Amino acid sequence: MEMATVILKKGEGRSLKAGGLWIYDNEIDSVRGDFTDGDIVVVRDFDGYPLGRGFINSRSKIRVRVMTRRVEQEIDEAFLRMRVRRAWEYRKRVVDTSSCRIIFGEADFLPGLVVDKFADVLVVQSLALGMDRLKSRILQYVKELLAGEGIFIRGIYERSDAKVRRQEGMELYKGFIGDAFDTDVLIEENGVRYYVDVQNGQKTGFFLDQKNNRRAIQKLCRDARVLDCFTHTGSFALNAGLAGAAHVLGVDASETGVEQARKNAGLNGLSGTVEFVCADVFELLPELERQGEKYDVVILDPPAFTKSRNSVKNAVRGYREINLRGMKLVRDGGYLATCSCSHFMDQELFARTIRQAADHAHRRLRQVEFHTQAPDHPILWAADESYYLKFFVFQVCVEQ
Repeated sequence: MEMATVILKKGEGRSLKAGGLWIYDNEIDSVRGDFTDGDIVVVRDFDGYPLGRGFINSRSKIRVRVMTRRVEQEIDEAFLRMRVRRAWEYRKRVVDTSSCRIIFGEADFLPGLVVDKFADVLVVQSLALGMDRLKSRILQYVKELLAGEGIFIRGIYERSDAKVRRQEGMELYKGFIGDAFDTDVLIEENGVRYYVDVQNGQKTGFFLDQKNNRRAIQKLCRDARVLDCFTHTGSFALNAGLAGAAHVLGVDASETGVEQARKNAGLNGLSGTVEFVCADVFELLPELERQGEKYDVVILDPPAFTKSRNSVKNAVRGYREINLRGMKLVRDGGYLATCSCSHFMDQELFARTIRQAADHAHRRLRQVEFHTQAPDHPILWAADESYYLKFFVFQVCVEQ
């Protein structure tokens, strides 16, 4: 059957032409030919100029996700193996691959697909219908590529349980791909050991994107009193403890996360130094302030307060409040590490929000460092959605 062709409206496709991979429903003039959702289609500009090939989904506002700029390119085994190989070769150059993100969707030109490697286990997340069709083949190619380098994968777990799948007309799903295995997976990062719960942990089980940022706080924490807010399974807190902190308090609202954090503290011999409590951070920080508590280092690693443009104003209030409270708990000359993992909270807006918090808290900030996500989560320019993590480290000075 002849491949269907998507024709763009005149003046549309600006993001695609600038290097992005998405075509929205309102950019399309017509579709010529028959297709089934998930099929590969040809994309042409209003005047017939070829723009590439991608997969279509009439149930999604992101109507087409482009796989290649070459309109004649077949999306076949050779093509998919090439994409997988390039993704892996890139990781070997830029990051410790013992545990890393091997495929990061659009930034690796495999839109809608995430593959994380935790030691000898893979966790996959498929967020687009067309990619769902290719998923099993791509995973097989990943396994074969790694095996060729002496890395043998003992199991694969799927975490396609993100609500965004419903926007693609897809059901949420999680479960084993192939044989079952122990889903508490032991990894090591920056010298810290963790049990990663790939079955029930957040997202794919562990936030690999903060790898370099966790290492960055180590030098600040020797002999320090540290407060780690939204600790999840204890990653920043344990990096502080391993670096020689005098005492670390990790806080999270999830009892499951806190239990995992305590387990990880024991694994690293840090149970006497690193303490975890289950509490609402927004309620705990004012209470700590009333008690006159002060810390040498405060770390704020909250979940995304906004996942859409419509809720950005509310998110700004949340980030401003949490940073104001955090700053007030830092002793004069101490340090604040603060981040946002929301794509919609862009770098400029996040910086402005922190500045407002500092003004309200009567604190002056000296910027020490700024980072984004680890390089195994590459930022593809023109694919704005690939840039989401902003991480600042400040010295906090009380105004004189």
